[in-house]
Amino acid sequence: MKDFAVELPKIPDREYNIKDFGAVNGGTKSNTKEIHAAISAASAEGGGKVVIPAGIWLTGPIELQSNIDLHLENGAVLVFDKKEEEYPLYMSDFEGMECIRAKSPITAENASNIAITGTGTIDGNGQLWRPIKQFKMTQRQWDALLKKSEYTVTEKDGQIWLPTKSSFDGWNMSKQKSPELENLDTAQKYWDFFRPVMVRFYKCDHILIENVTLQNSPAWNLHPCFCQNVTIKNANIRNPYYAQNGDGLDLESCQYAEITGTTFDVGDDAICMKSGKGEKAREIKVPTEYVRISDCTVYHGHGGFVVGSEMSRGVRNVEVKNCTFIGTDVGIRFKSAIGRGGVVEDITLDGIQMMDIEKEAIIFTMGYVLDYRESEQKSTVVKAEDIPHFRNITLKNITCSGAEFGLKAEGIDLSAFEIVGEHDGQPVIDNIVVEDSMIVAKVEKKIVNCGKIVF
Repeated sequence: MKDFAVELPKIPDREYNIKDFGAVNGGTKSNTKEIHAAISAASAEGGGKVVIPAGIWLTGPIELQSNIDLHLENGAVLVFDKKEEEYPLYMSDFEGMECIRAKSPITAENASNIAITGTGTIDGNGQLWRPIKQFKMTQRQWDALLKKSEYTVTEKDGQIWLPTKSSFDGWNMSKQKSPELENLDTAQKYWDFFRPVMVRFYKCDHILIENVTLQNSPAWNLHPCFCQNVTIKNANIRNPYYAQNGDGLDLESCQYAEITGTTFDVGDDAICMKSGKGEKAREIKVPTEYVRISDCTVYHGHGGFVVGSEMSRGVRNVEVKNCTFIGTDVGIRFKSAIGRGGVVEDITLDGIQMMDIEKEAIIFTMGYVLDYRESEQKSTVVKAEDIPHFRNITLKNITCSGAEFGLKAEGIDLSAFEIVGEHDGQPVIDNIVVEDSMIVAKVEKKIVNCGKIVF
């Protein structure tokens, strides 16, 4: 991988304390207007640091503008309320597909030189939004949930609790594939079913997240999408272990990113590289590339370092060094499926320490398919461009002191398909090298329908 530099934002050294704009500490009065006034004043003067001092500050959604650093001093807690009028629905995307979402608590769009810094905490109040699966709860916890809301649904893995009637109704309408959920006007009555990511940066450049704690998001925690020059340094990204779709970082179709010294303890994938899903995503040729990840620690999470499953625009030139994964479901996770297309290549992982991994230390799978959100239909006829590939991936100095599988690689038997269009016939998982590593697992390896794998 070629050497590259990630540029930091340049923000004027001026401060705008939200108390000077009338903000009230205590966590009971909304400060949405006051924080907006502080950001607007800073922006009008060319930018600066909007200071959240020590205290508990309740607010609605915040929109960052260019040249703004949202700075949380030590002891500051910025907590988001949940009011329908403050979270309008709009056409967005989730898991790589266009869909309706509620407005994110923190957003920036087409902005340059933006930051969230300081040693304070941002809390998305996600417990007011998220469904919870019963099997992740003790009986006492489940009983406590039922006292807050009586609404539950039954799925294949048991009961799921919903926090409100509107989210309950939205869930049921989604199961019926109701067209009401595809139109902004008719979807409004189910508004909090459309859970937002907590921090969403879209088509922004020169971004810094430093020292701050981001926690308790309604869905994903931090989602830079189509961004450049993204730095995440010494941050703390948290969600409860049971948080549905509670990813930590989802870096989607971004270039030039550095994630270092950051701790993750989340309810879904922790450090995740994405680039859209399916044929429509591939129309926009923006891969995730030139990413450097180092000195990060992941505690709970479905995967420590993850690529996919939305990777249709490609993921390449990524380096992960000196990271520790403790107690994640899977350690290193590459996932995709027929229909995605795209190529994941030129990835290096070096010096990864893992312990108490529940399932696979390392997995490459082409069989990752979600249920009702999937648009791909099973067929024996497939277009060549819909076939995904993992190739030229090196893992070295990997240590794992406990897992179910050391390496699992599940490719695709292409002979079972009629391929339409030109395809080079190469295996979908190829040229994977694991070297100078020590992995202790119940099962050493399982490799199916793959090309060259050195383990």
